[in-house]
Amino acid sequence: MADIRELLIDGIDQMNDWLDNALKDLTNEHVNYLPEGKTTSIGFNAWHVLRTQDNITNFVLQDRKPPVWIEGGYADRMGLPKVDQGTGMSMEDARALKFDNAALREYLSAVRGSTLDYLKVAPMDRLDEVQMIRPLGEMPKWKVVRQVMMTHGFMHLGEVNAIKGQLGLGFFI
Repeated sequence: MADIRELLIDGIDQMNDWLDNALKDLTNEHVNYLPEGKTTSIGFNAWHVLRTQDNITNFVLQDRKPPVWIEGGYADRMGLPKVDQGTGMSMEDARALKFDNAALREYLSAVRGSTLDYLKVAPMDRLDEVQMIRPLGEMPKWKVVRQVMMTHGFMHLGEVNAIKGQLGLGFFI
């Protein structure tokens, strides 16, 4: 039987794989398409998932270790906010962001590697420690990975695929 760490690794790896597959054949025009209504682009959804995963993996779970976003200079290279990750942004600000798909997929690869590298060696007692996640409250760190990174990521992947459907591109599977 797998331990919780193996399940987290499998789920995060699958989510990142599916997100990369959803993005791989898209143009920058596709990635930046803005559907009508109060929603965001494919690029914003992917960026938000990755920034959240990066911040949780590095800054939160590893005691304020600088995220890949900062260490790799992605904010400057992509011309995007240095600190923001999408949470709490106004719809107007979120819809104004523009994304380069190649750079987004490069960042995805770097975040995926960083996350999996950490999860493979994270001691179970460390993953059992309780962590405050605003606005969700306190929860064990393994649950932060499962709920905030994985479940939340799959939810946004659904949005990515819905927008692809609106573009007539269909799902990636």
